[in-house]
Amino acid sequence: MNKSRHKFKEPDLVNILAIESSCDDTSAAVIQNGKILSNIIASQSVHEKYGGVVPELASRAHQQNIVPVVHQALSEANITKTMLSGVAFTQGPGLLGSLLVGTSFAKSLAYALDIPLLAVDHMQAHILAHFIDDPKPTFPFLCLTVSGGHTQIVKVNNYLDMEILGETQDDAVGEAFDKCAKLMGLPYPGGPYVDQLAHSGDPKKYAFPMTHMPDLQYSFSGIKTAFLNFLKNNERKDPDFIEKNKADIAASIQNTLIEMLLQKLLKASQKTNIREIAIAGGVSANSELRDKLEEESVKNDWTVYLPKLAYCTDNAAMIAMTAHYLLLEGKKASLRTDPDARLHFMGH
Repeated sequence: MNKSRHKFKEPDLVNILAIESSCDDTSAAVIQNGKILSNIIASQSVHEKYGGVVPELASRAHQQNIVPVVHQALSEANITKTMLSGVAFTQGPGLLGSLLVGTSFAKSLAYALDIPLLAVDHMQAHILAHFIDDPKPTFPFLCLTVSGGHTQIVKVNNYLDMEILGETQDDAVGEAFDKCAKLMGLPYPGGPYVDQLAHSGDPKKYAFPMTHMPDLQYSFSGIKTAFLNFLKNNERKDPDFIEKNKADIAASIQNTLIEMLLQKLLKASQKTNIREIAIAGGVSANSELRDKLEEESVKNDWTVYLPKLAYCTDNAAMIAMTAHYLLLEGKKASLRTDPDARLHFMGH
């Protein structure tokens, strides 16, 4: 009798290498059957002295970082290139030059190894970062996706089925945080510095006008202008106004921006009758936003999901998780170079 016929067969191991290069962080991660094995990030400090990301410098740094970052991710996961089942990359949105570095590397590797190529939408990946670890949201849920480039309320019906219910009509809330921080003389990126200062400030000390947009839309350009005028007017009276009141100013502008976010999120919850609420993106690391969401969960009977801080900012683990679901659905990208090829995400 052949006993081997009765032996338990190990499931096939599906290993995906994911690359994220949408802005100024070069990141690579390896996922195996839905479990993250490594997540390596190389940040770029060169932009600090310019007060913002310089696209040309970012793409050059990606070229320098991508090979060692990928090597480290594979090494930490104890995976060799020949063990890979697919290669994923961020297709967009992001800085064109930065995206091109990651795209070119991923396409070349997938072509050389003759394995599937997986094109990932960056904002969709931020949302699916919630499925890296427990607890995980239950479908459908609402996700407030907030970053330096985007502010959206997304209805998530399934892993790859998402619908934008509302979004900013001009600037993103993360950009508003950074611009206000810059006007106060804080380093770049300014959002975390505003958050830190706000801990010792009075959030009700100064009032700023909130832009009221129809339905679930946002606008943050007006509050930036109002903030600039507020600082100029007070500096005319006292040149040291900002330095003397920095914590209160930071707390007040942060409180206003977060109030704007939550007003629309509450409206979206009431409109859809969905009480599973998540946040994603770089601004989801903001401590007051996280605290206020916890408070709202009690008031409105919400179940709130807050991502780990490591998965708030740009990272390849979220790209890998999205690629995992893309591969399961057989949604592979083309290896040919086509400037008109676009990933159609959430109706765009």
